[in-house]
Amino acid sequence: MTTTTALILLGVGLAIIAGLAAYAFTLRREIRRREALRIEEQRRAHDNCLENLELVASALLQEQVDVTEGAWRCKVLLEILDSRLMERPAFQAFGEVYARTRHLHTHSAREALTPRERFREDRERLAVEDEMRGAVLEAARAALAFRRDWPRSLH
Repeated sequence: MTTTTALILLGVGLAIIAGLAAYAFTLRREIRRREALRIEEQRRAHDNCLENLELVASALLQEQVDVTEGAWRCKVLLEILDSRLMERPAFQAFGEVYARTRHLHTHSAREALTPRERFREDRERLAVEDEMRGAVLEAARAALAFRRDWPRSLH
């Protein structure tokens, strides 16, 4: 191999390495951009959940929403924020109402029930609501406090 050939191969090798390095740099920059977008989207989703949690908890306290519906919605929003939140004693009333009423029919399935079946389910739901009202309202107050203290309250 002559010196000229060796220099040409060295130049081609360096060009390939420089091209690959430039491509790797571009990919790394794209990964950072996408990660920043993901973090921003997650922040917006958390903010939206917190706003909705505040609205639903306030509606519960002002009796603008049924205890069952409010408890279900608060449970879902808390689980979206962090699935471990439902383990907190302050929020367990939401989970208990859900556990005791999740078998009840809703929406079109409820419409398909006979009047007698609807009445039976309404009585069952109202019994749970009467029993759990105080605990759910306390949990709603705790949810509002949680919202106020976010993100410190997560830990």
